[in-house]
Amino acid sequence: MVKYFPEGIYLKAGKLVTDRASLKSPPDPAAAREGTIAYQILRAHDKSDSPDKMRLKFDVLMSHDITYVSIIQTARASGMKKFPVPYVLTNCHNSLCAVGGTINEDDHAFGLSAAKKYGGIYVPANVAVCHQYIREELTACGRMILGSDSHTRYGCYGTMGIGEGGGELVKQLLDNTYDVDAPQVVLVWLEGAPPKGVGPQDVAISLCKEVFPEGLVKNKILEFNGPGVANLPMDYRIGIDVMTTETTCLSSIWVTDDRVKEYYENVGRSEDYKELRPSDLAYYDSYIKIDLSSQECMIALPFHPSNAYSIREFQADAENILKKVQDDCNKNPSLEGKAEMRLTDKIVDGRVMADQGIIVGCSGGMYDNLAEAAAILEGTPKNRPDSLPKNDYFSMSVYPSSAPIALAITKDGTAESLMRAGAIIKPAFCGPCFGAGDTPSNNALSIRHSTRNFPNREGSKPGEGQISAVALMDARSIAATALNGGIITAATEIEYDLPQREYVYDRSIYEKQIFNGFKNPQPETELRLGPNITDWPEFHALGKNILLKLAAVIHDEVTTTDELIPSGESSSFRSNPIRLAELTLSRRVPEYTARSKAIRQMDGLRRQGRTPEEILHVLSLAGADKAEAEDTSVASCVFARKPGDGSAREQAASCQRVLGGGANICYEYATKRYRSNLINWGIIPFTIDRDVPFDYDENTYIYVPDIRAAIEENRRDIPAKVISGDKAEDITLLLSPMTEEEKAILLEGCLINYYAAGNGANKF
Repeated sequence: MVKYFPEGIYLKAGKLVTDRASLKSPPDPAAAREGTIAYQILRAHDKSDSPDKMRLKFDVLMSHDITYVSIIQTARASGMKKFPVPYVLTNCHNSLCAVGGTINEDDHAFGLSAAKKYGGIYVPANVAVCHQYIREELTACGRMILGSDSHTRYGCYGTMGIGEGGGELVKQLLDNTYDVDAPQVVLVWLEGAPPKGVGPQDVAISLCKEVFPEGLVKNKILEFNGPGVANLPMDYRIGIDVMTTETTCLSSIWVTDDRVKEYYENVGRSEDYKELRPSDLAYYDSYIKIDLSSQECMIALPFHPSNAYSIREFQADAENILKKVQDDCNKNPSLEGKAEMRLTDKIVDGRVMADQGIIVGCSGGMYDNLAEAAAILEGTPKNRPDSLPKNDYFSMSVYPSSAPIALAITKDGTAESLMRAGAIIKPAFCGPCFGAGDTPSNNALSIRHSTRNFPNREGSKPGEGQISAVALMDARSIAATALNGGIITAATEIEYDLPQREYVYDRSIYEKQIFNGFKNPQPETELRLGPNITDWPEFHALGKNILLKLAAVIHDEVTTTDELIPSGESSSFRSNPIRLAELTLSRRVPEYTARSKAIRQMDGLRRQGRTPEEILHVLSLAGADKAEAEDTSVASCVFARKPGDGSAREQAASCQRVLGGGANICYEYATKRYRSNLINWGIIPFTIDRDVPFDYDENTYIYVPDIRAAIEENRRDIPAKVISGDKAEDITLLLSPMTEEEKAILLEGCLINYYAAGNGANKF
């Protein structure tokens, strides 16, 4: 189905060159990489003079209501006067306004007032999920879009999307650049056509399974091409494309064709289409082959989209597969006996029973998914004995991803079919993707066509004895499961007629509900600041030296951003940095917050000239005298083996900083965006060599002398002392090369301080 090939490959006149000898004097790979679609677009947006270091300016920015308040607050504190490019503020994450009093709706009022004041585009709650609005209104062939959401992917529309932390959007709002090393490009070669019943989520899950575990495409660009592309409708393409985030790639782009042209005509923007093709000769650093015709229906079990099996394989060995998942979960130290997952209880008479089915968001709520799910719910199982069990607790909810899609399924009868089959139709909302909607009951199994199934993404609270699980499936197989009474069922096991309907886009809803103030800012507008919307606290510049105390030590193979700052219930406090910080690592290391606060307090006393004796003692063990304390920042530190997989939310870093965080130490950062978030919030992103054991606990200090000089001089190897008890030993910390701007941000203490010092704004 999906196979990764590590060797580089040339594409000649749109065809794979499997025999390099057939090329006469093949060009240098770096030169031929410029012929990829990806590099054609990147270079058009690159303001750098160096071919290896890109400085990108984006055409459009996008944020939702978990991120836009802090971004705008940071940008205005840094001197922003207006939005320089279209900036879309959507309200699809905190849409419910059902908990926390007025605070969610206060954020929305702030967003509209900011759109008026600075010249932005405001999309009210329940009108569209962020990515669907962009797809329908702001993509264009050759365009680049930066969003403060990790699933910012529009490659199949000819638009390169990148999801990043809020600090990177702040830079764009201040006319600065997104700085990145020139990335490798991976060719994704599609062949064949998918069988009936196999959907885009099935292909996406298989792709994640192949490339994620070994980080094969991390921070690279996926470029989709091949004869199979023509066999995929647009909704199918975006269903694969949006899930490329889960591979940890940087971005994606596809060839464009008549289907893309028809899409732009349908949404009333035919002028935004143009043909995108690689040059006559293009080089790719590696490639992936996907045989669509052999793709099966898939299920991704907790707790990652790559933990995947075909539904056929899963049905054949469900007992062992589910036992492994539940055992791995129950061994997690964060549970500490507070909750127990019992997935094997879902096996009844040899079949696995789901309790809930959800089709939602930027991956699931597309028109074609809903239309085919409705057709399947009107079909018949191929081989369903009457004796099979039925789960009376099973429920199904459907969220169209925009109001125009909801209108279309209402007009053409799709909604009626879904409702008659028992599905509940709800407005556009991202909540079930991150644990803020449709939380299942304790120990329930929810099957979802959404983007992620990380721990607690379904909304449970293991620390309070509540635990449930999410498995990812395509909308088609979710509908087949619903038809079979909750028994996990592949859509290929259902007899049904393919729907003969096509999405007809109607912009009239947007015209009546969207505020578009781009190029027409109203600076006299007063921002509406609710009581939960607060400014950032003061952050201090980095001292000559830094003394770190470990506040969390995590030896899991990967630590997600959801573990660093939980999704779901924390979302209501995203506009209040101090209150939100109280939840930092609350699901993984509950003691972190108190530890970090205590360390922050010690640094506060040091700044007042009252350095605690504990700090003086530790410094003496490290060979530093009392005078050094005046020039030594004291901060908390997190060690994790591989932190930062998942969301682009900057709060995974900013909350550590609010609590006094000064550094992370790891073997590898899971994503570029998490490392960027650390730097933008003044947290030093140290690494160590993989062969260096990190056997230290939370009573350990790490003293890094002359850290300012090390950063200024871009040193890679940073000598430090580890102090544990009354013993000090040497350790070498590592720092990957940084841009001049990144170095300056760390030295100033954070991005806000960097701009306040007169740096950076309006460079381009």
